[in-house]
Amino acid sequence: MRGARRRLCSALIVAYGLFSLYAAYTVFLRPRRPAAPRPHRDRRGPRDFTDHVALGNEEWNPWDADEKNELAASQQRYEANLKMIKYVRSHLEQTSLRVQIWGKAAIGLYLWQHVFGGHLEPADVTAQWREGSQKAGKTYFSFLTGPSVVPGYFSVEAEHVVLVLNGREPAKIAYATQWLHYAQTLMETRKIRHVAVVLLGNEQCNNAWIQPYLKRNGGFVNLLFVTYDYAFVNEEDIFQWPLGVATYRSFPVVEPSWSMLHDPRSYLCNFLGTVYKNSSRETLMEILKQDGLDKLCWIAAREQWQPQETNESFKNYQDALLQSDLTLCPVGINTECYRIYEACSYGSLPVIEDVMTPGDCGNSSMYHSAPLQLLKTMGAPFIFIKNWKELPAVLEKEKKMSLQEKIQRRKKLLEWYRNFKAWMRQKFINTLENSFLPSDKG
Repeated sequence: MRGARRRLCSALIVAYGLFSLYAAYTVFLRPRRPAAPRPHRDRRGPRDFTDHVALGNEEWNPWDADEKNELAASQQRYEANLKMIKYVRSHLEQTSLRVQIWGKAAIGLYLWQHVFGGHLEPADVTAQWREGSQKAGKTYFSFLTGPSVVPGYFSVEAEHVVLVLNGREPAKIAYATQWLHYAQTLMETRKIRHVAVVLLGNEQCNNAWIQPYLKRNGGFVNLLFVTYDYAFVNEEDIFQWPLGVATYRSFPVVEPSWSMLHDPRSYLCNFLGTVYKNSSRETLMEILKQDGLDKLCWIAAREQWQPQETNESFKNYQDALLQSDLTLCPVGINTECYRIYEACSYGSLPVIEDVMTPGDCGNSSMYHSAPLQLLKTMGAPFIFIKNWKELPAVLEKEKKMSLQEKIQRRKKLLEWYRNFKAWMRQKFINTLENSFLPSDKG
């Protein structure tokens, strides 16, 4: 890759030199076209006498204007070519890093489409192979995803790779380790130089299996971005990454509209989800039934989790977010859930049950505000409650809010979410560049 870049730069410099020589010849050395003999005229009219008086002793040259135009055109071509070469050279100089992202978990779509604002071709979400690219900072990113992206059957076009993997359960971990071993082989054969991993972590933060692959532990993975409140986050080589929306259920990139911001919403709140036995969600349902609060909210509870949405259920869910001022977010296996980010997408304020769930998640050496330490650190304007018994007071306050107050709150929420994604994007880029670029200079 570096040899190809050198050859391209050399070719551009040679072309630049040739253009410079040609332009100098055109402007300064090329002989002018000799004046053609003046055509004989049988009759001399008043214009001939006037021209003669105006020109005096100078020979009149009817092609003089053409020569000047040609000279000007040559100069313009020279300047345009010079500008093009300077642009290409500056572009090459600024693009110091080329990174290929292998999206082998649905969270990769949140990274590329929602955080980076990137596009994929083809647009069909069921396509076997999808790809996109963009330049950001000093880095040129390319993204590959789809079932046809398998180890050894696609072109590795960068020395720096980001692997997006799913480590939520044993079967997913087994598949993820195949990709890690493939990347390790490429490292050993010097096909690639650096590897970072974006990991959909275990909901109980049991991610011990990834530790031996980290460079700090003798492995080859330079950087790890991991979801949930992983206690090993240190802001040096391990970073917390947002869970994001449920892209595996094709949750879209939502563009805010005027009506989303300004229209009155039909419901104070919504909850569409699974109610697990002996969970706080049962408490939530009981409280909503008190004093008829469930009549003020869009409630659709089910007893069993469904991984796939039907077209009807997905539309109902989106409508509920769009038509509700608040979105209730009770804890599941983990406090962080897709619902939080999906509610932000539609300007529906998340009401979050702010309690730790069982497992190994918790405060890290860098952050002491778990759960949801990443969102809290970024100043998320949510409503956090410790017990659903606080909900009636929240809804009572909601009833008294004017539409104008709600409009301002929606604007604040949507602006925060936009800034949050922009901040995560820049942090991701800066982290890669700071980690990968110094090695290139050595």
